Amino acid sequence: MSIDEKTLIKNVKKSSRSSFQKLFYQFHDQLFRFVVYRVQDADIAKDITQETFLRIWTKRESLQPEKSFFSLLARISTNLCYDHFRYTEVRLRNKDNIPEHGKSHFDNPEEVVQAKAIEKIIRKLVNEKLPQRCRTIFILSRIEGMSNQEISIKLGLSIRTVENQIYRALKILKKYMEKYL
Repeated sequence: MSIDEKTLIKNVKKSSRSSFQKLFYQFHDQLFRFVVYRVQDADIAKDITQETFLRIWTKRESLQPEKSFFSLLARISTNLCYDHFRYTEVRLRNKDNIPEHGKSHFDNPEEVVQAKAIEKIIRKLVNEKLPQRCRTIFILSRIEGMSNQEISIKLGLSIRTVENQIYRALKILKKYMEKYL
């Protein structure tokens, strides 16, 4: 490590933008090549390189001038590369569950018709198959969006009773919905 590098790091630690700029220009190309070799994509490497320098700047108070600056850059960028690979792996594993941007189930008229038909069946089952108290609690919970505690206060029931009635309603609806699903 050169004395100049050590001085620049000390100045960066004191928030010197010009010293940071000098370090940036001194190490940018080398770090970029290091990262692009790892990720094999110039655009991603550019982002990771920028993020590495950004993190250096935000954590500048903890810089240690006696340690190699490039080692620090390499460690941060390596961790960012690992983050990128984990993110990519998770996206690939779950690609079937990630909705396409701009797409909605409302774009498919057949699905809209099916959803409305199922909603109508559920409404009919709620009104015809659920006992009165069970129906009231289910509607407050699932249609009105009230919490179990809010329902218990409103109806003067215990939370446990509310939970049991919701469970009962779901069990009854599931029994009758099996033939539709």
